[in-house]
Amino acid sequence: MRRSRTVALTATAAAAVLVVTGCSSSAKSTDAKSTASGSATEAAGGSGANAATKGIVNASDKKGGTVTFEMKGTPDSLDPGNTYYAYIYNFSRLYGRPLTTFQPGAGEAGNKLVPDLAESLGQVSADGLSWTYKLRKGLKYDDGTPITSKDVKYAVERSNFAPDVNSNGPTYFKELLVDNPTPYEGPYKDKTGDLKSIETPDDTTIVFHLTHAFADFDYLVSAPQTVPVPQAKDTGSEYVKKIVSSGAFKFESYEDGKQAVLVPNTNWDPSTDPIRKQLPDKIVLRMNIDQATIDKDLLAGNAQVDLVGGGVDPQTQAQILQNPKLKANTDNAYGGRLVYLAINTDVAPFDNIECRKAVQYAVDKVSVQTALGGPVRGQVANTVLPPDIPGHQDFNVWETKDNKGDEAKAKAALKACGKDGITTVLSARTERATEVAAATSIQAALKKVGINAEIQQFPQGKYLADSAGAPKFAKEHNIGLMMMQWGADWPTGYGFLQQIVDGRAIKASGNSNLASLNDPAVNKLLDDAATNPDRAAREKIYGDIDKKVMEAAVYVPLTDFKVFLYRPDNATNLASTPAFSGEYDYLNIGTTK
Repeated sequence: MRRSRTVALTATAAAAVLVVTGCSSSAKSTDAKSTASGSATEAAGGSGANAATKGIVNASDKKGGTVTFEMKGTPDSLDPGNTYYAYIYNFSRLYGRPLTTFQPGAGEAGNKLVPDLAESLGQVSADGLSWTYKLRKGLKYDDGTPITSKDVKYAVERSNFAPDVNSNGPTYFKELLVDNPTPYEGPYKDKTGDLKSIETPDDTTIVFHLTHAFADFDYLVSAPQTVPVPQAKDTGSEYVKKIVSSGAFKFESYEDGKQAVLVPNTNWDPSTDPIRKQLPDKIVLRMNIDQATIDKDLLAGNAQVDLVGGGVDPQTQAQILQNPKLKANTDNAYGGRLVYLAINTDVAPFDNIECRKAVQYAVDKVSVQTALGGPVRGQVANTVLPPDIPGHQDFNVWETKDNKGDEAKAKAALKACGKDGITTVLSARTERATEVAAATSIQAALKKVGINAEIQQFPQGKYLADSAGAPKFAKEHNIGLMMMQWGADWPTGYGFLQQIVDGRAIKASGNSNLASLNDPAVNKLLDDAATNPDRAAREKIYGDIDKKVMEAAVYVPLTDFKVFLYRPDNATNLASTPAFSGEYDYLNIGTTK
């Protein structure tokens, strides 16, 4: 889930100026060059394996044709204000423009934050408590009506302050913005007035007032939660069926669980948008396609992109690795993603750390790595922060020989917990075959030490909304263990950690803190890092948070995940970007078909 990219930040709490230097786990790219607009990267990626991790493969301005995306299952939502999957953050930029976004490009180039709906990155007040953005001139929706700052404000309100309607997204704005004197209940309920901490003094200016200085704010507004929504056109949970476009494409049709079709937005003005190309005549998203079919369609060139971006299935992977010609069309990259097992502290007996230790020691991570596809799909992990996120430190709190588990230590921890055995549920996402395979490996390892875990599968589109990410449901259904994959919401330690370790981020639905961790010391460290003016100091704090979380034994890091993507010859402008967890950048993909 979510974004993952690495970047260096400098900021002062008094004047939180962000400087993007853009680094990644791979070597720095030196062949990137800018377009005349100075924003979109057009470096040629060449050809061969991993070419799209170094530059844009098949760079082209050719217009026409149909670009087909296919996906396993269904998304949590295509509504930009009600989603929290990296691939929808990526895809939604086709029809929605946030205040800022990431420059199209591979590797380091793709990590560069640039203004999108806004004219420039934010202007911050001397005390760091107010951020001001000016919208570009001439912006219009697909129906020709002007886009205003009030629409951006409304988008933030509906996405952060109406959890009963839009529950899937993160809650950063709600946690950061100064609340009304009477707590704001969101635009669907509040009859006393809108949120006072977002001001719109005119139709092109928006000002955010924060409770404390927050150096990462320019990154926060890159989320699709700032994609404008005209209040008069908002139909709440039904808005997904008729989304108003501010991007280069608009919806021609939408069939829930089946298909969405996008066509060029004739009211999109390229003079207001230096990063989008609007190349295909049509973009088709086909849903509920099994992975084997997606892989076959990619190999045959009948689809251009696997939307979920997790890579081909194990059988296809083996086929590709044995064929040099096919392998030359693959990209294998880290994207700041962690695959992990969450231990739910709300479900007994995992409220006892000794029982959590038993799980930590029992898991055979090498077996899990094999189930996930082997080393090509990631290295064994022992920390929450991946190695390509600032603040990562190498340590191993629950070390076992060769990362293969330790039955004796696990049984001793179980005994210290006062248990002869445990019966619990282990959740995984139905559409993710390798995740289910990894869960099966964990199940076998746990059984050896007396922990019986029944695997229950849930659809990925509902996984956080209605099952694992709904604390009441999880507790009532004895879901003590949960499979998960995570990438940074933006490229800092805060952007990776906050939503999964901050107790204040726990919510009734769409919850990402699956462990239900609420440690005041961890919460305070997050606040300290958010306002610290020194980058090195912030990164040290992120490492300290990682250690505290690991010492609490609430997450079992499994692998630092790598994608293994196949790119068809007929797809243009393909770049594997860490800005979206190693997926291809979806903004300007075209086709030669």
